[in-house]
Amino acid sequence: MKRIVTVQDISCVGKCSLTVALPIISAMGIEAAVLPTAVLSAHTAFKHGFTFRDLTSDITAICDHWKREKIRFDAIYTGYLGSFEQLDLMSQFIDDFKAEDTLVFIDPVMGDHGKLYSGFTPEFAKAMARLCSKADIIVPNMTEASFMLGLPYIGEGYDKSYVQDILRKLTSLGAKCAVLTGVSFEVGKIGVMAYDAVNDRFFEYYNDLIGASYHGTGDVFASTCVGALINGKDLQTALQIAADYTAESIRLTEDEPEHNWYGVNFEQAIPYLLDRLSR
Repeated sequence: MKRIVTVQDISCVGKCSLTVALPIISAMGIEAAVLPTAVLSAHTAFKHGFTFRDLTSDITAICDHWKREKIRFDAIYTGYLGSFEQLDLMSQFIDDFKAEDTLVFIDPVMGDHGKLYSGFTPEFAKAMARLCSKADIIVPNMTEASFMLGLPYIGEGYDKSYVQDILRKLTSLGAKCAVLTGVSFEVGKIGVMAYDAVNDRFFEYYNDLIGASYHGTGDVFASTCVGALINGKDLQTALQIAADYTAESIRLTEDEPEHNWYGVNFEQAIPYLLDRLSR
């Protein structure tokens, strides 16, 4: 059985980060190893706050044990990393655990809609860009890409040549492939555009835009994409599967608009995912 280790925080209640990654990767027939960076009582959109315990101090001991046990991973998948120290630890983790055939997949979770999340700075984005240099595939949104590249954020009105230039610049950081999520060139459509720098090839894929914004959909997308890749799909197919499954999860949540802050019903869409994966 293939094994993916995913490194990010876990919310005990709420649909994001490890709470999303672990069930999706497992449902795809892959062992999901976890390296939690923090434990939250609930994700950050809850109205009455949340408890938070930083687990940074545990990471080195966990990794040392894994090295003694000679544990190997088919993929290393990082999501939300909350500090410079965690970025440094993940850089060392990749050095220690990446074998010749290990996929390094980085989702540089830092912001959206032109703004960084609370606690992050432009200096942090530059440090994230250095971590991304060790990746095979990175999947930022336009906000994260702009901050990593030190460019002004343009949220709409761009053309394909602009996005292609951003993608080339992202791969110049060191990653073999860059994927931009949340790309839209047409009213009512949203999707992804990717660039394979090794083969100098672009590709894109779009779904109908659903009006509401849902918490955790980026985690659903990234977890599905890396799972599809480890199941032997090429990047273009993996992105299509991830985009379609995310869209299906949103569709199953549309009748609960008051809960869009909580997350999408990805669990109910797992049969759709497995059917899509088997084609």
